[in-house]
Amino acid sequence: MSTTKAASTQETHKTLSEKGLKAGSVGLIGAVVIGVSCIAPAYTLTAALGPTVSEVGVHLPAIFLVGFIPMLLVALGYRELNNAMPDAGTSFTWATRAFGPWIGWMGGWGLIAATIIVLSNLAAVAVDFFYLMLSQLFGNPELAELTANLPLNIATTLVFIALACWISYRGMETTKGVQYVLVGFQVLVLGWFAVSAFLHVANGSAFDATAIAPDWFNPFAVDSFSSFAAGVSLSIFIYWGWDVTLTMNEETRNPEKTPGRAATVTVVVIMAIYMTAALATLSFAGVGETGLGAGNPENQSSIFAVLAGPVMGPFAILMSLAILSSSAASLQSTFVSPARTLLAMGHYKALPTKFGRVSPAFKSPSYATIAAAVAAAGFYVITRTTSENALWDTITALGMMICFYYGITALACVWFFRAVAFSNVRAFFLAFLAPLLGGVILLVMFVKTAFDSMDPEYGSGSSVGGVGMVFILGMGVVLLGFVIMLVMARIRPEFFRGQVLAPGR
Repeated sequence: MSTTKAASTQETHKTLSEKGLKAGSVGLIGAVVIGVSCIAPAYTLTAALGPTVSEVGVHLPAIFLVGFIPMLLVALGYRELNNAMPDAGTSFTWATRAFGPWIGWMGGWGLIAATIIVLSNLAAVAVDFFYLMLSQLFGNPELAELTANLPLNIATTLVFIALACWISYRGMETTKGVQYVLVGFQVLVLGWFAVSAFLHVANGSAFDATAIAPDWFNPFAVDSFSSFAAGVSLSIFIYWGWDVTLTMNEETRNPEKTPGRAATVTVVVIMAIYMTAALATLSFAGVGETGLGAGNPENQSSIFAVLAGPVMGPFAILMSLAILSSSAASLQSTFVSPARTLLAMGHYKALPTKFGRVSPAFKSPSYATIAAAVAAAGFYVITRTTSENALWDTITALGMMICFYYGITALACVWFFRAVAFSNVRAFFLAFLAPLLGGVILLVMFVKTAFDSMDPEYGSGSSVGGVGMVFILGMGVVLLGFVIMLVMARIRPEFFRGQVLAPGR
């Protein structure tokens, strides 16, 4: 038993309890596959490569490395917390045990709010690529324009959310089976794209063949700190989602070890995928602002949609299918996190007890899964019908919420293990130094992003009273959680008095 695990005293096991989920249904490989799926590498890369290149140019690999560091540090802290307290509530449960019910509740809210927003966005992206795929299959460009038909778009999006909810409702075994196929396909296509791009460079048929240089990996070579910070903010977003492996800890084999190992492996695997795709893209297209250049503003919304044809030739449709499968797979696997966090909050009486219900047939969070789907659907309908800028500005504000709840959870690790942090080298590095550095970096990014987003030019350029819409939406979501927490404190006071989930010392 590790020293950090030893800090989990008898008291921990008296306050934490099982929720009725199906134990032992996911192994290490299955957990990693679901983690990779949640991050959605094909979808994330096509959306993030262009904007990141516009900020940092050829130093894209360096920014990916810098963004990887806080994610790895935080993942190590998550692993220590999971070793001591394997609980489906993760951020909510761990922050409650470390800091008490109020901070714990807000940590859980940060995770739920972030994932609900992403669910609606993933469904929207899946719909866009669904109609693009149809247009490519039938050779009819007009089919791709159907996604602009608002009533049809909303109806199709709701169907995608409902299907993902249905698969998630059926439990981890069904989820795992679907993810093996979808994740395997997108990774295969990304590998195909990378190899084809490098072959074009070698054969002299690349658009703007650019030799890989050591300077690409030097973060200090970025022109300005503002560009560096913007790039890091984007790179933090692209790694987000690995913590899904922890939220299913009560359903994995060897729950005290497997989820933490899966989180670390997932982050490393994603890093390898991103680095390979980034180098292939830069080598083939360069960073120019014209033609197929990765710095061309017209290419930034979906870099793979632009490069797939020139790189993969007649097999370009596979990239559209890969991005569709990536967003659809992530839509489904992302349901795992909010459903299990809501389940834990209902189980520990931080929310109404109906959120703590488990399906007798599938041993999955029943009410919580459906509630997450309804919330995602409602969020999409409201934002899309109100203003498309509001939808995308909320996605931009998502970075703040990611840094918020990751930072809280990382510091919860530092505080929870403070009594044993200096007892040996392992405890010092894994339970203290790594999560401390990771948590501080992310909370600094949270403050800086919040400050920068007050500028009306941040995001879509929308503003209210001279204050940027991204800041208003980001802080609005945090304040909404605070208000709901105050309401729950009156309805379910026993949790907020520490009578259900007591802080551990």
